Parts: sequence; C-alpha cells; structure tokens
Amino acid sequence: MKLSTRIALAVGVTVPLLVLACGWLLFALVARDLHREEDSHLRTRATAIAQDARTLLRAAANHQPTAEENRQRRLFNAALDVGVRLIGPDGTFSGGPQPDASVPLPAVARNPVTLRGSGRRWRAYAMPVNGTQVSGTLWVFAPDTASRAQLALVRNRVVTTALLAAPLSALLAWAIASGATRPLRRLRKAAAGLDPRATSVRLEHRPTRVAEVDDLAATLQTVLARYDEQATRTAQALDTARSFSAAASHELRNPLMSMGTNLDVLAHPELPDADRAEVVEDLRREHARLLGMLVALRELGRGDLVEADAFRVLDAAEVADAAVAEARRRAPDAVITLSAGPAPLHGWEPGIRILLDNLVGNALAHGRDARGRAEVAVAVGAEAGHVLITVDDRGPGIAPADRQEVFRRFHRGPASTGSGLGLTLVAQQAALHGGTVEIGEGPGGAGTRCTVRLPARDAAQEGELPARRDWLTVTAQRSQSSHKEPS
Repeated sequence: MKLSTRIALAVGVTVPLLVLACGWLLFALVARDLHREEDSHLRTRATAIAQDARTLLRAAANHQPTAEENRQRRLFNAALDVGVRLIGPDGTFSGGPQPDASVPLPAVARNPVTLRGSGRRWRAYAMPVNGTQVSGTLWVFAPDTASRAQLALVRNRVVTTALLAAPLSALLAWAIASGATRPLRRLRKAAAGLDPRATSVRLEHRPTRVAEVDDLAATLQTVLARYDEQATRTAQALDTARSFSAAASHELRNPLMSMGTNLDVLAHPELPDADRAEVVEDLRREHARLLGMLVALRELGRGDLVEADAFRVLDAAEVADAAVAEARRRAPDAVITLSAGPAPLHGWEPGIRILLDNLVGNALAHGRDARGRAEVAVAVGAEAGHVLITVDDRGPGIAPADRQEVFRRFHRGPASTGSGLGLTLVAQQAALHGGTVEIGEGPGGAGTRCTVRLPARDAAQEGELPARRDWLTVTAQRSQSSHKEPS
C-alpha cells in the first residue's frame, strides 16, 4: 500500500473520531449549561415562594381551613411554571407539573437532582421551610429539557459533520500526501537504477527542502560509500590472504626442506652422538625461525586489516613499560632500561605493543657488543605535539647504505637467524599511526638508535588511516611513508 494511501486512510479515520470526541465534549458542555440554567430557575422560584409555603404550614397547623385554602391557592399561583410539593407535619400540598406521588424523593440535598418516573425526567430542588411554630420541606419541580431539542440538535450536527469529514479529510490528505511524497518517488526511481556491482555511478540528489527525503538521500549516499569502502577493504583482504599464502609458501619452503633433510639424517642408525646433537640444534633453530615468521606474518596481516574503530586514546609509556617487562623476562642476561614520561596518543594499543616488542627484540638480537652483552635503553616521552620513542643498543650498528633496506620485507643480514619481518612491522605500525621511523647511530657514535615519531593525535581525528595498507602484498621501500614499492 502506498504511503499516500496509508496517510489518507489514517486521516479519514482519525478526523471523524476527533470530530465525534469534540462533539461529545460540546454535547456535555451544552447539557451542563442547560442544567445550570434550569437549576438556577428552580432556586429562584423556591426562594420566591418560601414565605407563602411557611404561611400555609402555619395555617394548617392552626386548623384554619379557609386560611389554609387561600394560602394554598396563593402558593400555587406564585409558583408560576414550576410544580410545587410542600411536605409538612399536618399533610402534603402539591400542585403544578411534577412526578407521580409514587416516585420516591431523595434525601434533602443542597443541589438540584434528577428524578425519573412515568417515562419522564424531572429536575427537583428541595428547600427546608422552618418557622417559629412549624417546619417542612418545599419541593419545586420542572421537566428536564436539557436532553431534548437543544441536545438533539447538537447531536445531529456533530454526527453529520463527522460523516462529511471522513471522505473530505481522506481526499484532502491523499492529495497533500501525494504531492509530499513526489520527491520520495523520484529518489526511489533514481536509487532503483543503481547497481554497485556493475557500475561505479552513484546516487546524485538535488536538495528538495523536504528534510526526510534529503536525509534519506544522504543516508543512501553514505551506505553506498560504505559499500564501496567495504568492497575495497574486502579486495585488500583477499590480496592480503593471497600474499600471506604466497609469502608463507615461498619463505617456508627452504626451512621445511632443510628440516626434512635433518630429519632424514636423524633417522640414520649409525649417526654419531655429536652429529645428532648438532642436527637437533639446527632443527630447533629452524623451528624457532619458522614460528617467528608465522607470528610476524600474522601481525602484518592484522595491521593491514585493522579498522579505525580499534583506535583509542592511550599512554605509550604504559605500553612501553609492559613491553620492557616482557623483554626482561625473556632475556634475563640483558640490561634493559626504560625512561618514560606521560605520552598520550590516539592509537591502536596492540599495534604500539608490536612496534615496541620488535624494536626491543631487534636490539637484543643484533645489538650485542663484542663480548655478547646486550645493553638496551628505551625512552618514551612527549615532544612538540609528538610522541617520541627511541631504542638504543651497543651493537656494531648499521651502515648508512643499509638503513632503508632493513625495513624491506624478509630482509635479513648474512648472520641473521630471524624472520626478516621485525623492522617491517615497526615501519608498518609507524605508518599506520601517521608517524615515521628512522635508524641512526647510537649515543656517542656507538651502536644503533631507532627513533619513532608519532603524532599525539586526539580522538577527534579518529578514522584517519592510510588509504591503502599492503605491507603483506608489497615491500616497504621507504619507512617514512605508508606507500610501498615492490621488492
């Protein structure tokens, strides 16, 4: 059913109900006013004839038939258009229009009451009549006309108005609703011709000055934009999955073949114990390398697919404290120091932890001095609207020509036993947070210093992520940018 038809039916039903409700209220108000007018007339007549009623009671009490008859005639004449019933200790005197004597009278009340009898309704008012020698009750009656002609006229007009209002209001509502929904029909027609799967054409909408239609058009445009964004992210996720499979199969093939060869050697029954121990140690190293590579590939995939709603305000100093504590547990022989001050930023907490874990792990793996000792200094703090993270070691350092190459995916030095992804993860997280990472000489020209500079953004900048994140698909050529060139 069309919206205009629904509106017409709703108005066509609602308006007559409102008319009937208002008519019922008007009916009640008119009836109340008529009752007030009748009651005021009864009070006035009762007050006017009260003295004659008192005189009549006195004559009846003194047993004066002539005076009693005269007083009775005078009372009925003074009553004019109302019925009178005087109830005293010596009898009841009644005259004029009034209910039958069989209709019971209520107890004396301050206000007029309605009596029903012989198929008629009466308004009755009672007034106590007290004198020095006598007492009684004066009742005055009048036919209840409040429910007659005037109310019947009001009722008929209300019903007639309701019957006329139903079709007229429905027709008017349909005409207005049809005009009001015309922009909505145009919007529906424009949206019906869109197919996000087959064309890149999107909804074009001109403001109609109808708030609901313009809001709906804006919502449709937002939904289509989100569809495009999600389709792009889905394609990127598929690229990431394919790249993960290709990288894993390529990088794991040689270690697995080497491990297979070592297992074949171990199966030789005459293998000397010394050679057997060496082969087992090689297997352990290869196993650790494969495990580290799989973990790093998983973390790269997480970074490529993380969404903006995972970011929040956090303190990098707290994350650094946890990372250093874990590194001390894993390398009890190393000296790891931490200098940290408040460093709030808007970031992805797991990503900041990945960045710190890999910086410290890289320093522990490659930053040992000639004696094999590892001294790593970590510093975190705020500086000129940025969060500055530095990690220093005392190792042999990195040649200037190689300081960009170390960020390339699967780049390993000649003596490296790692996955070649640790610093790639650092570059990925720096780019993901809109920052930079640089490698230079350590303090005093000895060792290596890795410096990460991240903007201390607030939550108002939520959603500002790189348009494309493909650290698994291609390799980082420059660590200062989220754009990466093929290796």
